[in-house]
Amino acid sequence: MNRQALHELKQQISLLGYLQAHDWRPARSLSRGRWMGLCPLHQDRQPSFLVDPHKNLFYCYGCGRGGDVIRFVEHYHQVGFPQAIALLHQWRGLPPLLHEATGFYRMQLHRHSEAVAYLCQRGIHSPKLIEHMRIGYAPGGCLRGWLTQLGYPLQILRKAGLVTASGYDAYMHRIVFPLEGNLYGRSISATAPPHRFLPSAKGGLYLWEHVSRYPEVILVEGLFDYAVLWQAGFPNVTCALGTQLNTRQFCQLCDGMRTIYLAFDADANGSGQRATQALAHRLREQRLDVCTVELPQGHDPNSFFANGGDAGQFQALLETARS
Repeated sequence: MNRQALHELKQQISLLGYLQAHDWRPARSLSRGRWMGLCPLHQDRQPSFLVDPHKNLFYCYGCGRGGDVIRFVEHYHQVGFPQAIALLHQWRGLPPLLHEATGFYRMQLHRHSEAVAYLCQRGIHSPKLIEHMRIGYAPGGCLRGWLTQLGYPLQILRKAGLVTASGYDAYMHRIVFPLEGNLYGRSISATAPPHRFLPSAKGGLYLWEHVSRYPEVILVEGLFDYAVLWQAGFPNVTCALGTQLNTRQFCQLCDGMRTIYLAFDADANGSGQRATQALAHRLREQRLDVCTVELPQGHDPNSFFANGGDAGQFQALLETARS
C-alpha cells in the first residue's frame, strides 16, 4: 500500500471503536476527550493505557508501547505489518476471504463420506455441534477454482495462505475449523502433517464471547477436545489451541473473577501435566481459582469421550479436580 492508502485506512477505522469491539473498556475520562484504562497488551493492574480518539493514537505508560491502530493490531494479534493491514481491511468490511473459504469447506463436509467417518471416529456426531463450530472439509483441488471464480486474484489467495506458491490448495484432506482470522485444518490422512494453520496469529481463546459470562470455565488444548465437551453438555468450555497461551488469551482468562478448570492432555511423557502446573501457577498469581482435572493416563478429553466416557463421568472428574 502507498502512503495515501495507509492514511485513508487509518482515517476510516476508529481506534477506540476497534478497542471496544475487542473487549477494552475505559476506566476513566481525561481532558480533551482522552480515555485511560487497563492495557490489553500486558498484565495491567492499574489503568495505564491512554487512548486519544481525536488523534487515533494510544500509549501505555506500563509497557511503553504506543502508536496508531495498525501498530495496535500488530501488538494485539502478534502479527507483522502486512497481516495487520489484512486484518484491518477485513474489519473495515472488504470482502471477507476467509468467510468465503469457510462457506465452501462447510458445503464439502457431507459430500465426502471419509470426512464424516473421521468425525464419528473422533466422537463427533451432533449436527448442532457441527453448525455451532462451523466445521467443514477441505478435499483439496477445488478451493482455488471456487475463489477465483468469485473474483479473488491468485496473488491474494497465496498471500492469505489458502493456496501454495505453486498454485495448489494449501488445505487437502483436512477437517477444517474456522478461527478468528485463521483456519485450523486437521489431516485425516496418516501421511500428512496432522496440524495446519494459515500464516497468521491464532487469535484469542476459542469462541470466548460464548464462554466469558460463565463463573466456571473449562480450558482444553485442542478443538476436538472442545467439540466433545460442548457436545456432552458443557457450554462453558474454551480452547487455547495448545498449552502455551498468548498474551491475549491469558488476559481473557484474567478479565474477571472465575474458577478455571484446566483439562489438558494426560501425556505419557508428562508434558501436558507440566504445562498444566505452569499455567495454574501463573493464573493463581492473578488471584484466580484454578483446578486441575486429572484425566486417565494417556487420554485427553477427546479420547476420553471417544472411548466411551460420558458427561456424568467427566462431571465427576471436575468435582474431584485438585485446586
